[in-house]
Amino acid sequence: MNSCLEAEHSPIFVNGPIIVGAGPSGLSVAACLSNRGVPSVILERTDCLASLWQKRTYDRLKLHLPKHFCELPLMKFPKNLPRYPSKQQFISYIESYAARFNIKPVFNQTVEKAEFDVVSCLWKVKTQDAVYTSKWLVVATGENAEPVVPDIPGLKNFTGPVVHTSAYKSGSEFANRKVLVVGCGNSGMEVCLDLCRYNALPHMVVRNPLHVLPRDFFGLSSFGIAMTLLKWFPLKLVDNLLLLLANSYLGNTNRLGLRRPKTGPIELKNATGKTPVLDVGAISLIQSGQIRVTQALKELTKKGAKFVDGQEMEFESIILATGYKSNVPDWLKENSFFTKEGMPKTPFPNGWKGENGLYTVGFTKRGLLGTAFDAVKIAEDITDQWMKSNGPLSASNICSSCIIHFHFNKS
Repeated sequence: MNSCLEAEHSPIFVNGPIIVGAGPSGLSVAACLSNRGVPSVILERTDCLASLWQKRTYDRLKLHLPKHFCELPLMKFPKNLPRYPSKQQFISYIESYAARFNIKPVFNQTVEKAEFDVVSCLWKVKTQDAVYTSKWLVVATGENAEPVVPDIPGLKNFTGPVVHTSAYKSGSEFANRKVLVVGCGNSGMEVCLDLCRYNALPHMVVRNPLHVLPRDFFGLSSFGIAMTLLKWFPLKLVDNLLLLLANSYLGNTNRLGLRRPKTGPIELKNATGKTPVLDVGAISLIQSGQIRVTQALKELTKKGAKFVDGQEMEFESIILATGYKSNVPDWLKENSFFTKEGMPKTPFPNGWKGENGLYTVGFTKRGLLGTAFDAVKIAEDITDQWMKSNGPLSASNICSSCIIHFHFNKS
């Protein structure tokens, strides 16, 4: 470790883990630890909890899954909330969660570097203001830390506004415009739906095959149906049933330019993390022509775009619904546990623990269910070690309810 670094910042020893990130993942670990009497320190680069939700999401966003699949450990959603809570309702839940477990992150602390010191056997985490040291480091920055802006030929030549969905708030800013939406996941579909509310004409770029399922079948969530069926039937059979129901609800999406992958939706999700699109109205607008589906982009021009099928169109604005990526490689000086893309090399359900007290949460590609599963495991593991160093905890501090049953990976 650089001695100049320590001379500039006197190390702050944390008698518990250092958690990087105050989103749902970091808060879940801190809550499970707090419930077991183990202290922790959360370092958060922004000035708020769940900054992705508070600062980088559009106004109409709701949870895509029913709320009981999105609960953090040890605290349910209020009963009076709808099945699919809104963005603001979810933020309020997060703030109540932090208050309940007395979690107070250190805000405005950007982690510049974190590395394990083999001499002291401690993790040393440097922010712009201090150096924190601990026996344990929990990486909770998640899969969606930074927006992905693809290298589209001609992007710099386009003269109109280009906005990533992380900066998109409402279709009111694009009223009556012809808009190119690059990306056809849940965000791309919902942005197109939102644009139509303001009489914009969205054209959605669909480059790869994708699964689209109704969010609900007969008043029941498609995800809930899948989870129930997986308890009794093989994964491939469940996938076939979901596709049968989807075709009966939505029709043949291939005719709309939305080709389905050969692999079923749940099998594909487990293998690649690629989430099916849960339709909340976009398909009907595609069928009516209010949302246009285009082929893959070839290049952008000053006033529009050229497509691989030879078409060329003019657009007034471009919205990039191109997703997010991990930023772990930018600051964590460790190359045995994470890939160069910043994801754990070991797949779920065993990717939550590395060596030398390193842990990771929020990288399962299984949403908040995966986060809850990993948070509980991490808290149990750290508590066992912490007790050996700090003495036994009272039985009242140990919560037997901190056990989550997780069926998503059944195959």
